[in-house]
Amino acid sequence: MTGYEMKEPEERVILVGVSLSEHDLTEESLDELEELAKTAKAAVAGRLIQSRESVHPATYIGKGKLAELKELIWENEATGIICDDELTSVQLQHLEEELGCKIIDRTLLILDIFAARAVSGEGKIQVELAQLKYRASRLTGLGASLSRLGGGIGTRGPGEKKLEMDRRLIRERISRLKGELKDVERHRELIRTQRQSSHMKMAALVGYTSAGKSSLENALTDAGILEDAMLFSTLDTTTRALTLEGEREILLTDTVGFIRKLPHHLVEAFKSTLEEVKYADIIIHVVDASNPQIDVQMHVVYETLRQLGVEGKPVITLFNKQDLLPEPVRMRDAQADYTLAVSARTGQGLDELKAVLLEILRREQIYMERLYSFADAGKIQLIRKSGELLEEEYVAEGIRVKAYVPKEIYGMLLPASDGET
Repeated sequence: MTGYEMKEPEERVILVGVSLSEHDLTEESLDELEELAKTAKAAVAGRLIQSRESVHPATYIGKGKLAELKELIWENEATGIICDDELTSVQLQHLEEELGCKIIDRTLLILDIFAARAVSGEGKIQVELAQLKYRASRLTGLGASLSRLGGGIGTRGPGEKKLEMDRRLIRERISRLKGELKDVERHRELIRTQRQSSHMKMAALVGYTSAGKSSLENALTDAGILEDAMLFSTLDTTTRALTLEGEREILLTDTVGFIRKLPHHLVEAFKSTLEEVKYADIIIHVVDASNPQIDVQMHVVYETLRQLGVEGKPVITLFNKQDLLPEPVRMRDAQADYTLAVSARTGQGLDELKAVLLEILRREQIYMERLYSFADAGKIQLIRKSGELLEEEYVAEGIRVKAYVPKEIYGMLLPASDGET
């Protein structure tokens, strides 16, 4: 008896973009949209760009291009289109009426990828919340578009079973999810408070999606995070301890990758996760040095950090993936305090990164040389836990130490007797 494997039919899509000026890099934006489509398991059958002064309020592109798009869909046997911007419910409705196929916009595509990538309970709540907010504002325009082919992009994740909900049910679900997220945020706040009380410093890895943040965290801490070339390969935040010279530790936390036109629904839903960056002591900006769009990607990251209110922190920019460059290139980031050429794959520059992290930590600390009586030996344990013990020598009078300690605990380390040297 022959066994048959049922496969979900592959979606074939046409990418559609609107160029509002000759400087807006629409072609490059569609290249990224193609990568997103591939990540969502869709095959790109063609693309169409229209130059206009503004996006058409009813159909995104003009009437002439609409006819051309219809022809393109028919010629390539496409099952749908993906527009490079977020569509209104009116645009969704009119495009579906005109084209008779599945209509997806950039936001829905990214939400779909996030739904497939979310692993933790918090990640799933955040994605579902973003999906529902998106759908609530577009109920009139989504209907048949998403049910026409049954399955595929836009129907994955927790949002799938909600498509038939009315606005009242969606509002109730959103309210419940916000409550669940509040509980998660309280737990996150508790962990943050515990970390602050232990005086452990934290560095946040930020960067454009696929810049290699997860690879770097794995290379530095053996974190065991999934690494692949797909966009948004890791969605959930991971925090690991990184040991520096002198057994000094710093927490290293990975964050969700940034991207052009990051949907505001996602920024809102992922605020608690992204706030980890806000509370970090050091920002490590990871850049894909081999990407031709390096300047645009760096600009997007800094813009997103500004939106999150992340300012006034030391920034280390790592030009990663040096192993992919045919020859070394000197790169600079005017907005960073330090710039390093690194490769997570070969280990290049990682020792220099550790040295820079230690330098920044020491800059925020007080250097001390003291002689403790044996009765005060417990204070040395506090130095080991929260500071950096450089030297410890037992002499007849007591214990002589040299150390860097956080300003917050310096007063607690003063010995009962005046033993300062």
